[in-house]
Amino acid sequence: MLDLPSPWVQRYAPLIPAGEVLDLACGGGRHARLLAALGHPVLALDRDPVALARAAGTGIVTQAADLEAADGGWPFAAGRFLGIVVTNYLHRPLMAPLAHSLAGAGVLIYETFCAGNGQFGKPSNPDFLLAPGELLAWAGASGLVVVAFEEGLVRAPRVAMVQRLCAVKGDFPRTAAFLGPF
Repeated sequence: MLDLPSPWVQRYAPLIPAGEVLDLACGGGRHARLLAALGHPVLALDRDPVALARAAGTGIVTQAADLEAADGGWPFAAGRFLGIVVTNYLHRPLMAPLAHSLAGAGVLIYETFCAGNGQFGKPSNPDFLLAPGELLAWAGASGLVVVAFEEGLVRAPRVAMVQRLCAVKGDFPRTAAFLGPF
């Protein structure tokens, strides 16, 4: 069940304009495969070479990188990606560069754990949990237009406290904002 794409990502991925998409901390590539199936060239990035081997596929380029390492850094140019997808990962020093690498009209889809998740298991360390409304506040401070935001308890694929965000950089063509059933 964990290998299936997130319903949140599935719902908002069709809003991503044609072009390159980054699947950050891609794991085994569940979202990279979804995005490639939608016709996007995908860069799947993770520090785990075993996970990257599972993520590789048609339309997917994999890249190993530990962006949290002391000598690591954000390797992507401003405006490179028309879509960025991040799930189950949080490293706050990457938040500003992440928004910077999103192209105009590009879509960010983010879903990860938030405060209160410790009662259900890991992660429980506050360093890896978003504070209440943190994604929403960050998006606003980064000049992103919020399409959707949720915060609360989910029951699948396991019980957890999460925050979910879909946001667009710059002008967003409202005619492209058809939201299918969720």
